Parts: sequence; structure tokens; C-alpha cells
Amino acid sequence: MNIHEYQAKEILKSYGVAIQEGIVIDKKEDALAAGAKLREQTGTDWMVVKAQIHAGGRGKGGGVKLAKNDEELQQVVDDILGMTLVTPQTSAAGKLVSKVLLCQDVYYPGANEPDEYYMSVLLDRATGQNCIIYTTEGGMDIEQVAHDTPEKIHKEFIDPALGLQGFQARKIAFNLGLSGVALKGMVKFVHALYSAYVDTDSAMFEINPVLKTSDDKIIAVDSKVTLDDNALYRHKDFAALRDESEEDPTEVEAKKHDLNFIKLDGNVGCMVNGAGLAMATMDIIKLSGGEPANFLDVGGGANATTVEAGFRIILKDPNVKAILINIFGGIVRCDRVANGVVEAYKSIGEINVPIIVRLQGTNAEEAKKIIDESGLKVSSAIVLQEAADKVKAVLA
Repeated sequence: MNIHEYQAKEILKSYGVAIQEGIVIDKKEDALAAGAKLREQTGTDWMVVKAQIHAGGRGKGGGVKLAKNDEELQQVVDDILGMTLVTPQTSAAGKLVSKVLLCQDVYYPGANEPDEYYMSVLLDRATGQNCIIYTTEGGMDIEQVAHDTPEKIHKEFIDPALGLQGFQARKIAFNLGLSGVALKGMVKFVHALYSAYVDTDSAMFEINPVLKTSDDKIIAVDSKVTLDDNALYRHKDFAALRDESEEDPTEVEAKKHDLNFIKLDGNVGCMVNGAGLAMATMDIIKLSGGEPANFLDVGGGANATTVEAGFRIILKDPNVKAILINIFGGIVRCDRVANGVVEAYKSIGEINVPIIVRLQGTNAEEAKKIIDESGLKVSSAIVLQEAADKVKAVLA
């Protein structure tokens, strides 16, 4: 589950990570009052206004701007709040900006120029260890840095059983070229960041940039956090952080029915039980000349209710030209699924796209008979290749 920058910063702050302070607003008329409050709290003169959407590259799309006075602040908020922001990490349609974060200016003048670093924490599945990735090339696209100058990317692997050791945090600070007050600040920063990552059961914490100010303070200027959905039962308070307006509406609806659904750009809707079978089904669709329009796993307890919910979600996609239902009857009997398909079809009414149902496993023959004798515009198959051929035929 992705969360907004301002929410991620609050989590970091609760673990002792120094952050760029800010105030979030969702109304243009609140800009000046929020600016005055932030100025009082932090002493900042200039302010940075940041669009709050679940995507990076906001600055490139005009979603991050500096305001040097109240007049500019109001103008920048008016420009950003309510805009449709297109970044390298959004679709061509972009995302509507419904919140902005007013931040203190931390690039204040001093004896030394500020430095920007990149740092993230995530699980390295190859080693089964947590990994801190960091570089001196902060404030830039980390993918571009990795491509152009991979030698500047450092990784520190951490045994989850042992946790982050003191020497590892010091090694990170040394590799970033820090010394004195800044080194001590970075060591503290790394320990706090890692604690936040572990305690919140997150999938990723990414800070870009981590700023060393002109007076050697270490501050998180930006923050991107992905929480692990599978661990949310241990963090009931995190449920309030979900912003459904940032998610695909069909994926939100699928969650309500406990369906594992991801929208894609193809023309063949898929409804499958089991993630592995779903991947194989998507492969067979591509081999048949089609493109999968979604990943949809109804799980092992497929019934009329879940099948109907799956149908309705798939049919909301105007690009879908056919639907392939591929069920392996191991945990669930095929005849039960077949009855579910028939009931769901009748409940929805007229469905104007061809439906191919492939049922294999327990009571597969009985299931095929139920489909064939239903009188509905549904084609049955038992062998996967047969189903693929039928998909190819309806797309021709």
C-alpha cells in the first residue's frame, strides 16, 4: 500500500528521523493561513509547495515549486492544487492533485553548500536480507544513476535476525564522505530509518534526497513509503492512511471482494484461481495473439458471488474483447464453479463479449456439461490449448 509523502514523513518523525517540516492542505483558500502557521513553527521565509500524489518525478511535471512570498505562495498553490499532474511514473492521463504539502525551505544559505544523498531500505530477495541502498548522487533519478554510474551505488546487507549494527551505520556515513557532526547525524539517521522500516513492516522506504544542510544537519527532504499489505493486520492504524482516490477504482472494488486484481492494458479478461495459473493463463493468451487485460485471482473458494464480482470488474474495461475463465479444481470442485458462472451470467444479464471457460480437475466433465447445457453464450473447454484456440478464434 502506497502512502503520501506527508504521511511517510510523519512515520519517520515518530522514529526520530529529522524531516523537512510541512503542512498539508486540500483547499486553495487555506494556503496563506497554512503558510503563516508554518512560518511561525519553523521560521522559514521561503516555502516549497509539493503535489501529493502516489508517483515520483513530480518536479518534472510542475508539481513542486518554490514560493518566496505570500503572493507567490497563493499563486503556486492555485496552480498545483487541482491540476492533472503527468510525471514519468504516471500514465499519460496523469493524476489529479487533491492535496499539496507546504514545506519549509531547508536549502538556507550558510558557510557550506548543502549536499544531497539517496537512501532506501528494502528486502533483497536473492539474499533473504534487508538492504540499505545509498549514493552521493541524491536528488536525481536513481535508475539513471544506476545505469550511468553504477559504481556510485552502495549496498549494505543486514541480517534480519541481528539487525543493523553500529559499524554498518558508520560505514554508510563514511562512504558518503561525511565527518564530524554530519557523520554523527547520518549514523543516527540511518539507525532511525532502519527502525522505522522494520517496525512498520514496510516493503520499502525511500528518501530522495537526504539532505546535509549547510550547518551539517541530516534531514529527509522527501519520502516514499510502501507498506506491506500482508502485514496491515498488525497495524490497524495504517488503514486510515490509504487514499483510494490514488488507486485504480477497479482494484479498489476488487479488494472489497477479496479478489487479487491488477489492471493491465490488453484485450482479454482473465479470471483464474491461483497466482501461478494466472501467470500461465496470461502467457497462453499472448501466445494466442491476444494481450491480457488484467490479472485476476479469485482464490481457492470461487463461488457464484466471487465469480459475479470478477465478471463485473472485468466488464468495466471497454478494451476487453473476450473473457477467459481458467479454473483448476483442486480445492474447489469444477462443477461448483460452473454453477457459479451460470448464476453470475444470469444475474448480470446480457454480456456482449465472448466467454471461454476452461475447467480442469475434480468433476471437470460434469462442469463442462453444466456449461454446455446452460443455453448461455459461454464456450467450454477442458484442455488449456483448446481454450487458447477459442480465444484466438474470437479475436480473429
